Amino acid sequence: MNVTRRSFLGTSAAGFALPIFGAENNKKYRTALVGSGWWGMNILRSAMEAGESKVVAMCDVDPNQIDPAAAEVEKLSGDQPKKYKDYRELLAKEKPEIVIVGTPDHWHPLVAIAAMQSGAHVYVEKPIGHTIREGRAMVKAARDANRVVQVGTHRRVSPHNVSGMQFLKSGKAGKIGMVRAFVHYAGGAGEMTPDSDPPAGMDWNMWCGPAPYRAFNKKIHPKGFRQYLDYANGTLGDWGIHWMDQILWWTEEKWPKKVHSTGGRFIKRDNTDAPDTQVASFEFEGFTAVWEHRQYAHNNAEKTNLGAYFYGTEGTFHMGWQDGWNFYPANPKRPALHEEPKLNKPDDQNIRELWADFLAAIKAGRRSSCDIEIGHRSTNMSLLGMLSLKLGRSVAWDGEKETILGDAEANRLLSRPYRAPWEYPKA
Repeated sequence: MNVTRRSFLGTSAAGFALPIFGAENNKKYRTALVGSGWWGMNILRSAMEAGESKVVAMCDVDPNQIDPAAAEVEKLSGDQPKKYKDYRELLAKEKPEIVIVGTPDHWHPLVAIAAMQSGAHVYVEKPIGHTIREGRAMVKAARDANRVVQVGTHRRVSPHNVSGMQFLKSGKAGKIGMVRAFVHYAGGAGEMTPDSDPPAGMDWNMWCGPAPYRAFNKKIHPKGFRQYLDYANGTLGDWGIHWMDQILWWTEEKWPKKVHSTGGRFIKRDNTDAPDTQVASFEFEGFTAVWEHRQYAHNNAEKTNLGAYFYGTEGTFHMGWQDGWNFYPANPKRPALHEEPKLNKPDDQNIRELWADFLAAIKAGRRSSCDIEIGHRSTNMSLLGMLSLKLGRSVAWDGEKETILGDAEANRLLSRPYRAPWEYPKA
């Protein structure tokens, strides 16, 4: 079966008017990748594997990333993508129909919005942005341009996550009053790494872009940026997005009404500045959700180092990753239930299924299963947790108006100044 010819979930997302590309069997979308590092290439490989993309261009400020990536594309597909350092030039010259945004987090909004406005459908990696009002601007841009935007929360289409959600929504776990999401890493204090010159040929100023400029450090690039708060939002803003999304997928509620977080850097003594320890609580109308992470002390005393436990009156359900899902009944006479995961290599992900849904949404003129509004709400939960941590107090969230009640200082943190000449996107 050609997986690109169906929606993996059979989703019933709201339809909307779109020009239908790809009606012909031999149609290939002009596809571009912005950000050619590890995860961006994972997405692009899935796009090439689906057989409905012609890779016309790639963009990256680091030739040490884009040169081998472009060579791999040519080897795998025969396509010879043009290489760019500036995504604006790429969009103007190549006019892609699909743009994959695999940049560091602080670049997601500007690149994705520009791509939508140029006429492209967009697959943007999570989290969708660095601040909450960037996300609202991305939703507006998607609706104004009438484009399909898929957020890379691929656990929405992972088979065991889908069946696990069906189990939870069926009521078999009973009434759920609490959810605990978490990730625990092994590790220790680390060590300081001196700043240095960026790799030869790399445009470090462009890499920093709208975020604050700081000296290059090998701990930041490649792959380390998510533990630097100028460019990302730490572990809650990285891993946490996936599990916040699972919570919102399960509940009928769209957002928490109150958020409180505490934590700090109690162990790490390296160049990073994100919290190595954090706990955040999210108060909903009908339940409480808790996030916790630590970047040390993952150990055999605990059965798993990540996931989400749903605590219900009929038992406890663990939604995991590489260990699938497990249900432990409250009645000790009933057997535990387990479902194995079905994950793709490399990196045990389900991008293939999410890409299939993306293509199906473009053709059908509907919103994708991980639509930008869904990604925005899930990102918001993590960003509100980080905002509370920075403030040192709870925040009351009006999800309808996307404002914090009675707290001017907190509302100022819903956006941040951009470094000139970049301009913060407006909703």
